[in-house]
Amino acid sequence: DKVLETSIGAGANIPPLTKDAKYIGVDISLEMLRACQKYHLVKPYDLTLVHANAEQLPFKDNVFDVVFHVGGINFFTDPKQAVKEMVRVAKPLALLLICDETQKEIDSWYCKLPFVKKYFQNMKPVSPSLDLIPEDMLERKISYKWDETMYVITFLKP
Repeated sequence: DKVLETSIGAGANIPPLTKDAKYIGVDISLEMLRACQKYHLVKPYDLTLVHANAEQLPFKDNVFDVVFHVGGINFFTDPKQAVKEMVRVAKPLALLLICDETQKEIDSWYCKLPFVKKYFQNMKPVSPSLDLIPEDMLERKISYKWDETMYVITFLKP
């Protein structure tokens, strides 16, 4: 399987995943890609890192079996465009997943941490919604995890 993670950051989401897939990680930050490369230098993963904007993915249509994003979509310039791009590069019947923090998590944790609170102070309130997901997608679901501090949206590309 080919798996794409948008906004891979330091690659913290890779270890729990199967080692049998080919992973492509995209991030707009070169610094985060370097951290990910360093972190996964000796790990047993087939990992390719790509410097790109999630709102303009540099891949052909219908390439990935799984496309996911964990954390940060609330900071995108155009989250809907990023989701459209995720859908575009996913194969038919591919699983797509978006996971991010809820306002509860931001208010109770992130806004109190000195080194990250500045990023959350002027942010629009987070309101997870299936409105991000094109209506023609299959099995659109939203759920909440960890005492409603994180939301998870899953769907399939038709």
